[in-house]
Amino acid sequence: MSTYHRKLRQILLKEGTVAEAAFDQAVAQSEQANQSVTETLARQGLVQPRALLGLIAREIGVTPVDLSRVTPAEDVKEWFPEELAKKHCVCPLSKIGASVTVALADPFDVVKIDQLRFETHADIRPMVALEEAVKDAIARCYGPGTSEMVDLLEGLHDEGVEIRETAGDAAHDITSEAESAPAVKLVNAMVWQAIRDKASDIHIEPFEKEVRVRFRQDGMLKEVLSPPKQMATAIISRIKIMAGLDIAERRKPQDGKFQVKAEGRQIDFRVSTLPVVHGEKSVLRILDQSNLAGQLDNLGFEQKCLDDYRRAIKSPYGMILITGPTGSGKSTTLYSAINEIHSPNVNIVTVEDPVEYQIHGVNQVPVNPKREMTFAAALRSILRQDPNVILIGEIRDKETIEIATKAALTGHLVLSTLHTNDAVGTITRMVDMGLDAFMVASSTLLICAQRLARKLCEQCKQPLQVPLERLVSMGATEAEAKVATIFTPTPDGCGRCARGYKGRFAVLETLPFTEPVKRLVVKSRPLQEISEQAIAEGMITLRRAAMLNAMRGKTSLEEVARITLGGH
Repeated sequence: MSTYHRKLRQILLKEGTVAEAAFDQAVAQSEQANQSVTETLARQGLVQPRALLGLIAREIGVTPVDLSRVTPAEDVKEWFPEELAKKHCVCPLSKIGASVTVALADPFDVVKIDQLRFETHADIRPMVALEEAVKDAIARCYGPGTSEMVDLLEGLHDEGVEIRETAGDAAHDITSEAESAPAVKLVNAMVWQAIRDKASDIHIEPFEKEVRVRFRQDGMLKEVLSPPKQMATAIISRIKIMAGLDIAERRKPQDGKFQVKAEGRQIDFRVSTLPVVHGEKSVLRILDQSNLAGQLDNLGFEQKCLDDYRRAIKSPYGMILITGPTGSGKSTTLYSAINEIHSPNVNIVTVEDPVEYQIHGVNQVPVNPKREMTFAAALRSILRQDPNVILIGEIRDKETIEIATKAALTGHLVLSTLHTNDAVGTITRMVDMGLDAFMVASSTLLICAQRLARKLCEQCKQPLQVPLERLVSMGATEAEAKVATIFTPTPDGCGRCARGYKGRFAVLETLPFTEPVKRLVVKSRPLQEISEQAIAEGMITLRRAAMLNAMRGKTSLEEVARITLGGH
């Protein structure tokens, strides 16, 4: 047993936290699973990571540090080599003069600390963190090197995974590009890592001395890689070639797309490049058909909201609007509705910019302003195609909303999206776009507001004591607050999640246009009055829907506050 394990066992036995046999068994299991003993103890529910860190810090008199809330200095790579950090499992945090503050996984090893002082010629000031947190911080700080990313790609190929890309109508196998340039292998590896991590976007950002690669997972950006600055141009050029863009044009934004075949499914990538101070930034949006929820029941709506939405989409005519910011899952909710009402007896036509996911049996029209195929122009043509259901990707202008409203009043079911903060506020937005209040009331069936909230990891979430007053102020009733069990994420996660969260679910607010609501809209009554009427009829607000999920232990209060801002 190592010195670290012996010291840790002494601390836990002294505190009466873990029995000796249980600790020894955890050590054996951790060695078999190739993970830290602290992670094994946490997974078995024997100790909480934060409490364990506090015990270690108190025992040896070293300050603990939560690495999920600390960002290492930007120039860390210049004065603390990556090899040294990985060799000793040490994450450098900051440097002031000759003093370097580091986070150590094993603060008991004084020989290691002395060796660090010798190798860095600096005064090492140690802080203590758990091993998995230090390794995660090192990965974020330095990112995997080019060779590691290339090894990842080659490892994936060894598993027999076929990668194909398309540019225009041509398709070719990129795995056949033997002895490819490092930039080609690196871009392929980034694409594969993003698919494996279920990321929604890849950001490649050039700066003065480095290139930063970030993935957006569960709505949050995280840094995964920092290739050498000299590779920036080659990386962007490779992406442009894959997307069929002009590699010689570096002064104008460009848009394109390519496709990858992974594990028998097609995954589309939308590419956008943008000139910035130190080169070109590129963002790749990942459109994975398998991530598109096929059933409304799988989205996570409250039952009342689900019933409202389902009742509306089964109406023969009228307009349904889903509102929310970019990336709030509006398209997924619309596509799920199309999947539910799709049948051989129904003619469904969509107009989108661009067509994100292809649905078999549905006529999907891409917007192309260069060829004068705008939303409004496409809608006019669609109305001559005898549609039953029309899906409009987004209503952006007066002309589009006027045509959509007329279509809803003349026997068509119209589904679309708008960018507003809540359901009631959409009424004002529609009037501002040029609609008469009477037209809004006559044509609209349902307005929804949607957000995506992160799910707490079921393996490592922790109970949290919250004052009753705070729960009530956030939307819980006093009776609910008294019996609610609130959970919070484990800051460093458990290896199966991203810092305590894993996956997302939709939070929906639905405003059905009942007769009382229609009368208030026609009279142009204040939004507060309309909102009060809807709540009296049973409307569940965004804040209330999010709080119900927090009280079920599905998400955290921090997520409730983040996705609903100051909403009621």
